Amino acid sequence: MKKWQNYVLWCMWGPVLVAQIILVFVFGIFNQAGFDEVMYIGWVIWAISVIFGFLPIFTFKRKGGVAKGKSYVHTKTLVVTGVYSILRHPQYTAGILFSLALVLMAQSWLVLFLGIIVIPLLYIDTVMADKHELEKFGDTYKRYMERVPRTNFLLGVIRLLIRREGKNPL
Repeated sequence: MKKWQNYVLWCMWGPVLVAQIILVFVFGIFNQAGFDEVMYIGWVIWAISVIFGFLPIFTFKRKGGVAKGKSYVHTKTLVVTGVYSILRHPQYTAGILFSLALVLMAQSWLVLFLGIIVIPLLYIDTVMADKHELEKFGDTYKRYMERVPRTNFLLGVIRLLIRREGKNPL
């Protein structure tokens, strides 16, 4: 795959996610339907998205074989520990959760419509990322894919606990 093709989906979902952020945080579209509990659930999901968004930065810097002075995305080693023992794509998962959180916090048809665009595009981007990682890391990544879910962190936690007990996670 050519380099520019890696960014096509990002060019689609990125601006739409930014539009969601602007609507919620700049224009203050919060709790339009008045369901406080739903808004609070949105804030909890937002907090989880922040964790999944930032943990990979530190994990890759420490364990990814990143050359000094390079961005954390320039990993040379397949990282399968830490957050990567639960999810293959924590930052994409963070984006999906963040978009969902904005929908729940805003309770607005417009923010929901934008979320319906962002979330599937982000998920498709994870599929494309898996293809790239398969090319980069080969069979090792294929085995990793069998053990660790793409974006389902609840399943990832369950599988991790089963692996720690020495049972087969699949």
